[in-house]
Amino acid sequence: MKNIIVIGAGILGASTAYHLAKHGAHVTVIDRQDEGQATEAAAGIIGPWLAKRRNKAWYFLARNGAKYYPKLIEELKQHGEKNTGYTKVGLLSLHTDEQKLIEAEERALKRREDAPEIGDVKILTEQETTDRFPLLEDERFKSIYVSGAARVNGSAVRNVLLRSAKKLGATIRNGEAQLIHSNKRIHGVIVNGEHIEAELVIAATGAWMNELLAPLQITFGAHPQKAQIMQIEVPTIKTDLLPVVMPPNNQYILPFENHHMMIGATHETRAGFDPRVTAGGVHEILTKALDIMPALANSTVIRTKVGYRPFTPGSLPVIGALPGFEGLLIANGLGASGLTVGPYVGRELATLAIGETIELDLNDYDVAHAM
Repeated sequence: MKNIIVIGAGILGASTAYHLAKHGAHVTVIDRQDEGQATEAAAGIIGPWLAKRRNKAWYFLARNGAKYYPKLIEELKQHGEKNTGYTKVGLLSLHTDEQKLIEAEERALKRREDAPEIGDVKILTEQETTDRFPLLEDERFKSIYVSGAARVNGSAVRNVLLRSAKKLGATIRNGEAQLIHSNKRIHGVIVNGEHIEAELVIAATGAWMNELLAPLQITFGAHPQKAQIMQIEVPTIKTDLLPVVMPPNNQYILPFENHHMMIGATHETRAGFDPRVTAGGVHEILTKALDIMPALANSTVIRTKVGYRPFTPGSLPVIGALPGFEGLLIANGLGASGLTVGPYVGRELATLAIGETIELDLNDYDVAHAM
């Protein structure tokens, strides 16, 4: 039984640990519970098929991440986990430009040839769009409806993965992990003063990766992008199965159960590790949301959360062995796609760790690009 340590218990680390435990590895997960972990603050849309981003390596991750979710969720239910945080509700991508609607439909239909999980793709009139989402009361928008899209609560999925990993024998520990190394080899970690040896260490520490690797004399190119996201309550409408909404701006509206919605999020590239909910952030979120749905003005603000998305140079994830060292695998830079691709990348990392063939071509996600 292989002894493996996973550092970081966000959605990526939790997925890695779960899949390692499934393979029969002896897994220890270590997390220091930093304020602002991206997964803890995140809620997102699983529906990458309308994205204009042309990078094929990114789309491969996103497409396979979305495809993998239903299978994974069904597995987790078999472990007794019913409230997984994932629900397929469909997606409305709003537009006022007829040409953009046509282009989005063509893009989705083309991608459906290789991704049938997209489901139905249909252009909706203003009335049909409002019928799907009654808070769009002024009938300004037509939309593309995609039936295969889902919403996800990041912390809920992460917690289910960790609980399932524990049921399969994984150990979860809180504390700061420091790498034990000599002669360019990683031998394990020190956590809370205790030495824990392992045949392999997997680092999934998100925006804090630089800090972990600094003692190896490695300058790693990860940086945080601050995100503020707001939770509101809308008592006038049943929200449980409403579709997720992608407005023409760079925000989103995610209905959840019990009249709750998540709106946001900001994309603050120069804020660093600033934990504050700011007036500017709140203003941006509400201004963009109310422009799309004025009826939200009467909603109740529950809270605003802050998280740090990890980005690497080129805004493309890096996955694989740390160059120049043995015994250490890393994955980083999932950015705003973390909830979509994290579970899938975790599965691939676990498969790589036990020496089996993976789907990814690691040349497309070369860790050296972040060094």
